[in-house]
Amino acid sequence: MFTTRPTLQGTFGMVSSTHWLASQSAMAVLEDGGNAYDAAVAGAFVLHVVEPHLNGPAGEVPILLAPAGGEVRVLCGQGVAPAGATIEHYRGLGLDLVPGTGPLAAAVPGAFDAWMLLLRDHGTKSLADVLKYAIGYAEDGHACVENVGATVETVRELFETEWTTSADVYLPDGKSPRPGELFRNPALAATWQRLLAEVAGAGDREAQIEAAREVWRSGFIAEALVRQAGRPTMDTSGERHTGTLTAADLASWSASYEAPATYDWNGWTLCKAGPWSQGPVLLQQLALLPPELPAYGSADYVHLLIEGCKLAMADREAWYGDADAVPLDDLLSAEYNAARRRLIDGKASHELRPGSPGGRAPRLCEHARVVAPAEPGFDPMGAGEPTVARLTADGGTRGDTCHLDVVDRWGNMIAATPSGGWLQSNPVVPELGFPLGTRLQMTWLEAGLPNSLAPGRRPRTTLTPSIALRDGVPVLAFGTPGGDQQDQWQLHFFLAVATRAKARGGLDLQGAIDAPNWHNDSFPGSFYPRGMRPGSVTVESRMDEAVVEELRRRGHDVTVGDAWSEGRLCAVARDPEAGILSAAANPRGMQGYAVGR
Repeated sequence: MFTTRPTLQGTFGMVSSTHWLASQSAMAVLEDGGNAYDAAVAGAFVLHVVEPHLNGPAGEVPILLAPAGGEVRVLCGQGVAPAGATIEHYRGLGLDLVPGTGPLAAAVPGAFDAWMLLLRDHGTKSLADVLKYAIGYAEDGHACVENVGATVETVRELFETEWTTSADVYLPDGKSPRPGELFRNPALAATWQRLLAEVAGAGDREAQIEAAREVWRSGFIAEALVRQAGRPTMDTSGERHTGTLTAADLASWSASYEAPATYDWNGWTLCKAGPWSQGPVLLQQLALLPPELPAYGSADYVHLLIEGCKLAMADREAWYGDADAVPLDDLLSAEYNAARRRLIDGKASHELRPGSPGGRAPRLCEHARVVAPAEPGFDPMGAGEPTVARLTADGGTRGDTCHLDVVDRWGNMIAATPSGGWLQSNPVVPELGFPLGTRLQMTWLEAGLPNSLAPGRRPRTTLTPSIALRDGVPVLAFGTPGGDQQDQWQLHFFLAVATRAKARGGLDLQGAIDAPNWHNDSFPGSFYPRGMRPGSVTVESRMDEAVVEELRRRGHDVTVGDAWSEGRLCAVARDPEAGILSAAANPRGMQGYAVGR
């Protein structure tokens, strides 16, 4: 089968990420004797520098890790709503949705602490060792990908008139970052250099990491973040608001470990973050599959996956969130899914149809009950966290996401999806060189829902990395940017890997990534202004024309997009019997790369 690149194979270590500089920096750590977790931390901080339109240190990250010989764990780097972030407060400001930008949308930043916890507990390198790559690119510069400057141009007027601290960084001398020119962020480099200086005398490696966590929570970084949250800031509501983040919120939160949600399918076990993320959507889609799948890529196959996704996403809207007693066992049960499977027939559904797991009555938010329309000028290629950050017709902006996978020669494996804290989410904190995030926009300003805004509760995130086990052994780590599309594209990738021919004796990772992909938007989007397009399907133009026409005949509202526009998957794998490691990366967007040997 033709692929854009080979599936890499080796025995020493493999990295795949959404930017070549992050991939190679992580590989440099492996070459220097570090393990997969050291490498991932180094790569993640480089992603903050080279993909600032896609993620930042004050964003969030769910991490799945599979230590060699140990159990898969979830490391939650999704911060919670601040103590002052109540529905009453936002309603009192005349809002019916959390704004898509500005400090009102900021949760407690979670990414930094999660990476520090990973480095402390599972890494071997010092903080200085893993930060030096990011510091170098921020201080000495890097050649930006085109989309950094393109994103800055979409918000140029906002930066020049309102978010002037962002203009100082991203519009020096009035010019946005350009490909082929070095771009620097000296304020960010200075932040990490000051952090290292302050913790240098704390003691050994672990003590320095702990000291860094304290600086983030209560030192100069915390103080700057709180000051920024208190500055009146123009947001998507068209008004200037201050945020709710306080010093107490920062001081009281830390990243944490938990068990993954899992589902067994045909000898595989899929591991995801729990229902505070959308991760179980992938598990539900697997549970909805019949014993025998239609021919791969056929109209029957694509139709089946689209309709199963709609049912899983409807359940996401009714049942998922950081609330007590999400009925995940019932949602994944054979009985429940057998009944749900019978709802899938030969026609496209245009309804939002949540189920009743365990006999419970579903409840949708008012926004979903009135079938919220897509925003004016809605671009189905860019719903939620799109493949390219863009300006929406309503004046809001949406950022994308990054992904990073690593496997090392000892068999340690990690999948992480950093996001949030985009340059277009909030003004740059002038003392730090990066902005706050906006993940609270995913919560509802309606009480009593699993994903209602509530102090101390995590917003239900779209971020959803994956680890797959084969006969109980971790063999595959993967994920993608893409907001609500993430667990659609990941299902398509996983099924291609699990059901199709192998490459060179191993899994055909690159073939599965390169295969024509698609997504649907038949449910409320997770990002402001929360639009939906019932019955929609967006496909790549490489999809067989006969399949497209058959989908239309079945009632799907099909949009044919560009040939390489759906999905931005990364993946690494390990064959424990042969001792071979492999990796692949998405060619779409021309910046994701896998490296290894």
